[in-house]
Amino acid sequence: MEKKIDRRKKYTRMVLKESLMKLLHNKPIASITIKEICELADINRSTFYSHYSDQYDLLYKIEDEIIQELNQTLLQYDYKKKKEMFAMTKYLLDYVFSRSEHFRILFSDNGNKGFQHRVMEAAQTHIMTNLEENHVLTATPSSKYITLFVISGSIHVIEKWLSNGMMESTEEMTKIITEISNNGMLHCSLD
Repeated sequence: MEKKIDRRKKYTRMVLKESLMKLLHNKPIASITIKEICELADINRSTFYSHYSDQYDLLYKIEDEIIQELNQTLLQYDYKKKKEMFAMTKYLLDYVFSRSEHFRILFSDNGNKGFQHRVMEAAQTHIMTNLEENHVLTATPSSKYITLFVISGSIHVIEKWLSNGMMESTEEMTKIITEISNNGMLHCSLD
């Protein structure tokens, strides 16, 4: 009986998340009501409140799942090896591609702009920790700014790629991002 309840909870949460994402496609989170989410999900309000405190809590949980998945991915790579940096970037871009509609919405003005900051913080924490542990660099103010610059630039490039309809392949985007990250804009050879 407990598995049925777990399955039911998972289903309810999934339907509520999908409903919120559909609504976010057309309007900002501040304009979305619990009533709208529940009607679209065909769930009553008391059921909604047994899982989430409000629409912002639901959005935060969606974002949190993505951040956790990104954290798990980032833990698997060694940042001092260029091949692994390329593989990690490719994997992340494939992940973004597979959930492109969610990312497009979460990065849009309808989502929560704090999401981009959470992604940047997670990536920066992993990169700095890995580079420090491998004695590639020390935690200085300049190294923190450099990694932040690379990460925020990469996120904005990905955001633009999503909004332009992902015309380039994940392989092409990986090459662009890693070339700029590793060599800087003036020393890139993207041919």
